[in-house]
Amino acid sequence: MVDRYRCRWRSVAAISAAAAAVGGPLWLGTTSAVADQPGRGGSPTATPIKHLVVIYQENVSFDHYFATYPTAANTDGQRFVAAPGTPSVNGLSGALLSHNPNLSNPQRLDPAQAATCDQDHGYTAEQKAFDHGLMDQFVQNTGHGLTLQACLAAEGNPAAAGGVTPNYAAMDYYDGNTVTGVWNYAQHFAMSDNSYGTNFGPSSPGAVNVTAGNTYGAICGPSTAVYQAPACVAPTGSLQASPTTSAAQGPGTMYSDADPYYDVCSATEDASTPAKEIQMGGRNVGDLLSQKGVTWGWFEGGFASPGYVPGQPSTDNLAATCTGTHQNVLGQTVKDYIPHHEPFQFYASTANPQHLPPTSVAAIGHQDQANHQYDLKDFWAAADSNNLPAVSYLKAPAYQDGHAGYSDPLDEQTFLVDTINHLETLPSWKDTAVVINYDDSDGWYDHQMGPVVSQSQTLLDALTGTGQCGTTAAQVPVTGGGALEQARCGVGPRLPMMVISPYSRRNFVDNTLTTQTSVVRFVEDNWLGGARIGGGSADATSGTLTSMFDFTQPSDHRLYLNPSTGEPTGSGGGGRGSSVQ
Repeated sequence: MVDRYRCRWRSVAAISAAAAAVGGPLWLGTTSAVADQPGRGGSPTATPIKHLVVIYQENVSFDHYFATYPTAANTDGQRFVAAPGTPSVNGLSGALLSHNPNLSNPQRLDPAQAATCDQDHGYTAEQKAFDHGLMDQFVQNTGHGLTLQACLAAEGNPAAAGGVTPNYAAMDYYDGNTVTGVWNYAQHFAMSDNSYGTNFGPSSPGAVNVTAGNTYGAICGPSTAVYQAPACVAPTGSLQASPTTSAAQGPGTMYSDADPYYDVCSATEDASTPAKEIQMGGRNVGDLLSQKGVTWGWFEGGFASPGYVPGQPSTDNLAATCTGTHQNVLGQTVKDYIPHHEPFQFYASTANPQHLPPTSVAAIGHQDQANHQYDLKDFWAAADSNNLPAVSYLKAPAYQDGHAGYSDPLDEQTFLVDTINHLETLPSWKDTAVVINYDDSDGWYDHQMGPVVSQSQTLLDALTGTGQCGTTAAQVPVTGGGALEQARCGVGPRLPMMVISPYSRRNFVDNTLTTQTSVVRFVEDNWLGGARIGGGSADATSGTLTSMFDFTQPSDHRLYLNPSTGEPTGSGGGGRGSSVQ
């Protein structure tokens, strides 16, 4: 433990339209149609990207990881030196560092302080922290007035807080001496400094937004997590999926965390009852992909039993499903699987309630008893068999997902680097794009407020006034039938967004306004001909990720990092030199 502490081209929509005109998919710079048949990674696409891997992490604001990028303090035994010409980001400088309007200035966290306590990242608390756009109430609302020393002690981290008193935890940030891996990925690939949560709120709404773009449609759920819906009741028999049928949208809006109704592990995580779980109606991107015959899956650490071996369904002890654990950087034991982080389990159409394994490795990504919901082991079994699905969402085991309170940037870095290093060794890397995104800000300070795209007027709202996130009902999202979808105030806090691919721009900072749901839009535009989910989904209004790509200049560039230090160990395909000296 001690050692680790030391240590602008045409849009996809336009390309899709051009493809439709000639009867086949095109991309900029070529007039040849893709000959592959629908199905796995060979599905016809509007761009050269045949495989999308979304690494969906937990609870980080943009400033929390990139406040001073690309300048690191270099006081912890290692040096991060940015490449010449590295673009600046909309981070923290000047008065925001020395005369911040909050109760303390932002202060740098060093590697020994990687394991911290969790902040308040509730729908209302985050809006109050924003304080009408003044961005000056973080300590009181999301930070609960905790100093860094109290925060470290709450997590069991013996590191000293240091810094200048008062040092309030919610205000603090890391730099390239702790989050070294993500800073190096930014040096070699593309990042955004203008990407946001689709709405305010914690993990479950974020996970639903990156897969459906709509937190409205809850059929039932607890009032502590769902606005205006009845509580769920116990099923009459065993939980069953309905893979060919999407339930109609219900009357409620998910605004906070609760476990998914269609998950046998929901009760084992926190002894909840059906009255404390959420059942969602409406469609998600998985429904659209299945209808089109495009292979896809959500792959989460701990979804299967600890002894499960992919390709051998009999090894998955369903009685031990979701019991896997690991130790984090502090030596604390953390359960791998967290049900409310698995968005497709909220929907009957895309759930795998009993956590059934796929019938074979070849079936991964296709429709079978697993219904596209898998363990991370299944992802690597498919990838290493040259059967990488077209669209894959990866969720780390909890100790590596970056969530303060049980995970940390160092354990997260190990997961990110191991995953990307492995992907870069595969034949499929040549047409793969990895998107790194986060579910919410954890309440960590970020100085930049995004535009109020979707308004809401409920007792839960407080962004622009008591009970208000804007005052214009016409700006509240609506269902296909015109009903108002309240409690979807957004965009929410600013979050990291990165694209790592042979086709990503190099050492590039994108300023396009995007959200979590921009991931859904990319999938729709690339594989589904621009089809939209409907029902008020934000996919139709979310910004595009395409500015982070350059499809005219494919590259065989690979960057391999050390998972413990985040420092480059080598690059291939004409990659740049190391940015760490």
